[in-house]
Amino acid sequence: MVSLSTWFRYIANKLEYSVSISWKSYTRGQINDIELRDSVWKYLFQGKLTYLYGNKGDQMAPVMGGLGGTLLVRKLPAADPKRVSVGDVVLMKDPEKSDNYIVRRLAAIEGYEMVSTDEKDEPFVLDKDECWVLADNENMKPKEANDSRTFGPVPMRNIVGRAIYCLRTAVDHGPVQNSNASMRKDSPVLEVELDVDEMMKNHKA
Repeated sequence: MVSLSTWFRYIANKLEYSVSISWKSYTRGQINDIELRDSVWKYLFQGKLTYLYGNKGDQMAPVMGGLGGTLLVRKLPAADPKRVSVGDVVLMKDPEKSDNYIVRRLAAIEGYEMVSTDEKDEPFVLDKDECWVLADNENMKPKEANDSRTFGPVPMRNIVGRAIYCLRTAVDHGPVQNSNASMRKDSPVLEVELDVDEMMKNHKA
C-alpha cells in the first residue's frame, strides 16, 4: 500500500511535469492563456508519468538482458542537467535514424572534457546542451554498440525519457540502476505507477 507521503511526492512530480509541459506549449504559441490553465489540470489529473517501451538488442546487457526487455519509462518534459544526470539510462531518438529510438546510459553532459584512449584524437569539451551516451555491454565493439563512440555527441533534446524499471523475464525484473539523484526523484512514481502484470502482457506481445 502506498503511503501518504509517497502520494504527496508523486503528486508534486505530476504537478511539476504538468506545469512544465503546458508552459512549453504556451511559449510556443500552441495554446492561449485559458488553455494553459486547462492543460495543467488535464496533465495533472489524466494520464500517467510513465509508459512502456520494448527494448531489443543486447547493447544494454546485462542491465536489460541479452535479448532486451520491457521498460517502464518516465516521461521528461525537457532533458536538461536539472532533470537527467550522468549515470541515467535514457530513451532517446536515434541520431542516425530519426524514426527510431535507442536506450543508452548518459555518460557525460555539457562542460565535460572528453579524452579518447586513442592518442591521435584531440580532447574536446561538450558544448551546451550536448551529451555523450554509451552502451552498457562492454563486450561489444563501438560500431556494434551504436553509441557516442560511433556517432559522437548528441543534443540533449534527443532524450525523451528515463528507464526506471526493466522486465527481462517473468522472474527477472527490477528497478533500473540510475544516478542516485534520479532514483530518489523516481521512487514515488515507480511505487505508484509500476504494474508488473501489465508489463508482462506487453512483454509477451
